[in-house]
Amino acid sequence: MGLVCFCCPGMFRALSGMGGGGQVDPTAANNANTALYAALAVFCVVGGGLFNVAGPRLMLPAGCITYALYAWSFLYYNHTRDQTVIVVAGGILGVGGGMLWSVQGAVLTSYPPPERKGAYISMFWVIFSSGGVVGGLIPFSLNFHRAADSVNDATYIVFIVFMVAGTILSIAILPKNQLLRDDGSRCTSTAHSNPATEAVELLKLFTNWKMLLLAPAACASNFFYTYQFNNVNAAQFTTRTRGLNNVSYWGAQMVGSTAIGHVFDLDLGLKRPNNKRRHQGFLGIGTVFLVSTAIWAGGFANQLNYSFADMPQPKLDFMDSGPKFAGPFLLYFGYGLLDAIFQSMIYWVIGALADDSKVLSRYVGFYKGVQSAGASLAWWLDARRVPMMAQLVVNWALSTASFPLLVVLVALAVKDEQKGEQKEEENGKSIEEKAARVVP
Repeated sequence: MGLVCFCCPGMFRALSGMGGGGQVDPTAANNANTALYAALAVFCVVGGGLFNVAGPRLMLPAGCITYALYAWSFLYYNHTRDQTVIVVAGGILGVGGGMLWSVQGAVLTSYPPPERKGAYISMFWVIFSSGGVVGGLIPFSLNFHRAADSVNDATYIVFIVFMVAGTILSIAILPKNQLLRDDGSRCTSTAHSNPATEAVELLKLFTNWKMLLLAPAACASNFFYTYQFNNVNAAQFTTRTRGLNNVSYWGAQMVGSTAIGHVFDLDLGLKRPNNKRRHQGFLGIGTVFLVSTAIWAGGFANQLNYSFADMPQPKLDFMDSGPKFAGPFLLYFGYGLLDAIFQSMIYWVIGALADDSKVLSRYVGFYKGVQSAGASLAWWLDARRVPMMAQLVVNWALSTASFPLLVVLVALAVKDEQKGEQKEEENGKSIEEKAARVVP
């Protein structure tokens, strides 16, 4: 799953991370992203139930190929300046991305053994983020000596090749009913569901108190991309430096996801081990809160230096700007680190709420739907040139408000022993005997 996301969403993130999709005017990309995330908000919520009905083998390839279509639309725009194709491709990607992220969330939260979810989430995030690192090197290397503020055709072509490769690779993802873990256990509720059941369960999510507590964090978790990509990276840096910053941003995610995975899996040595999972949650959320506060404070100080009416001139370049480059560059690295630990935190919390793969796929679908709705609103606001400082303050406030709600959610809903695990333990002996007959 990490390799699939390396090739498709990883390259998409590198494309978006350049600001404006690599174009000098971000308007076309903003409009496309508004359509994209509006569609994504709907199809992520629906996708959780669709996964329970159809499984990954149908959903993943169909979702992955829409990423290649989106990258091609920018190649087309490079020659025609026709926004219509980009906006339509963005809407189609919203449908396909909804399917991909629904599968990804179900795999990430229900496939790993419960006691190792933090490590598996961080493993996925490292592989996924390395796609952004490689993707950042593509525009950096192919546009190193290019004076124009938009990237060349070769940049988009390489992105398309990676995305097509990810589509082919997605066929290898196992359905949950074929999964056998190393300890002989399997995912719970491996049987497929039916559309009527999933429709009812989908509607219940919007009155589920756990999901309502999760909603502000979900909304915040992609809201900041617009501000960071367009109003920090694109606004402050030259084209080639934006590519280098992408490498830094996604590289920071590899560091952050690895570190926070260890925090969430720490053996706290508690005298009452039945509280272990809950205390791990408190420690992880507290750690992310402290890092978030420090990084957004740094962003506030940086944003005082420019605005839409007073843009940085000349733009910062890693070779020509000297010491002026260091501060904004380190801030952008910090934004990447925060993205990884914030989203890893949410995935850990969701994974700790249940062990039933059907339930988790619905929870993740709801999370990705609310996340995408927030992102769509953020792109829409930036397209209307809402002041940069106002965008930063909203991002900081939304992120900060989510932490106490997550603490309440962990305190009330996270238990160290889940019914699904107990049932697996009761059946563990027979499962292991079956596994012994299958695996030499």
